[in-house]
Amino acid sequence: MSDVGRSRTHAWLVNGALAVIALLSLAPLAWMVSVSFMPRGEASHFPPPFLPSMATLDNYRALFATTGVARNFANSLLVSGAITVLSLLVNTMAGYAFAKLRFAGRERIFQLLLAALVVPAQVAMLPLFLLMKQLGLVNSYWGVIVPAMATVFGIFLVRQYARSIPDELIEAARIDGAGELRIFFQVVLPMLKPVLVTLAIFTFMGAWNDFMWPLIVLTDQAHYTLPVALATLSREHIMDVEMMMAGAVVTVLPVLLLFLLLQRYYIQGLLLGSVKG
Repeated sequence: MSDVGRSRTHAWLVNGALAVIALLSLAPLAWMVSVSFMPRGEASHFPPPFLPSMATLDNYRALFATTGVARNFANSLLVSGAITVLSLLVNTMAGYAFAKLRFAGRERIFQLLLAALVVPAQVAMLPLFLLMKQLGLVNSYWGVIVPAMATVFGIFLVRQYARSIPDELIEAARIDGAGELRIFFQVVLPMLKPVLVTLAIFTFMGAWNDFMWPLIVLTDQAHYTLPVALATLSREHIMDVEMMMAGAVVTVLPVLLLFLLLQRYYIQGLLLGSVKG
């Protein structure tokens, strides 16, 4: 067999293996969507069918009419949107400061932040909950939003990208009389656009899918985000498999669409941040 033939065979084998892995990965998601359109009780048959015998929207109607999921959807949208906006502001300012501003202890403080990455999030939940309780933020949206306003990963990602901004550009703005805030918003922020899109996607997806912290800090069902509400409903409607799958689709669909729409910017920001740092 020639080198060209071996190369083509190798490519077919690799692509075939990747296609099989992709199908296996997508099969649960496809079955979840399929079950959400099945008539009630059909998913409990053995063996379970992969496609509905008759597609119906009754599960989605029942979900929004009887469970209050619309309120939980709005809660998730509010919390995730607020976390994304505030986190972008705080992380970009902190990342820029660690990259371009000179102050005492800059490198040591940044090293301490990086060291915090090895601490499991579960370890910090108890002291964080006690702090939120002292601030009076338990069972409020702010109790979910405030702890997520700054992340070590977000600061690190922005810092790595901001280091590529020429110092001469910032110094020229200072010579022209621009203050630090004006330099940040008018000079630096537009140049951070690729990494900001990446960080926004990361932050929104993480906030939307977060389950543990909202479950701990929110006690009123009226404040529940969508993942927490869905977990609660699964205990109350354990036999309503089709309706629970409809709820899972409603939970997954927004972040899935967001990722697919902004996938190009997401990957571009990651690559630029890794190369330019």
